[in-house]
Amino acid sequence: MSKRLDYANASPDGYKAFGGVYVAVQKSGLPKELVDLVYLRISQINGCAYCIDMHSRDLLKNGLSVEKLVLVPVWHESGNVFSKRERVALSWAETVTRVSETGVPDADYEAAIAEFNEKELADLTYAIGLMNAFNRFGISFRVPPAAAQA
Repeated sequence: MSKRLDYANASPDGYKAFGGVYVAVQKSGLPKELVDLVYLRISQINGCAYCIDMHSRDLLKNGLSVEKLVLVPVWHESGNVFSKRERVALSWAETVTRVSETGVPDADYEAAIAEFNEKELADLTYAIGLMNAFNRFGISFRVPPAAAQA
């Protein structure tokens, strides 16, 4: 796979705008590990090799166990490996990422708002939208994962 376009250099203002959302999510108060788990799950759903590689490395570097990392794709079958809050966040990430299939049903919203306050849920949804956008950049412009650049 060869990279098609360096989108950050081609349109620095657009990249900077997305960077602003990234910083806002970092400052939101949501736990970094929770956000990174959501980023990883979204990237798995969308098949973005660059983002899967990056978020897996970030999670491992920040202390996530390998056992938990490998269960992210099947979190719903992993018993108590993931906290209730993580399970709700991963479920919300999946339903929002697959919006064209799910329509984000009321039951999914009710489960999410029962675990997260309004600000947290809005911030989590910003994070989900941001990662879906970055996945589309990574896939569209064939950004190779770090593992493939070695």
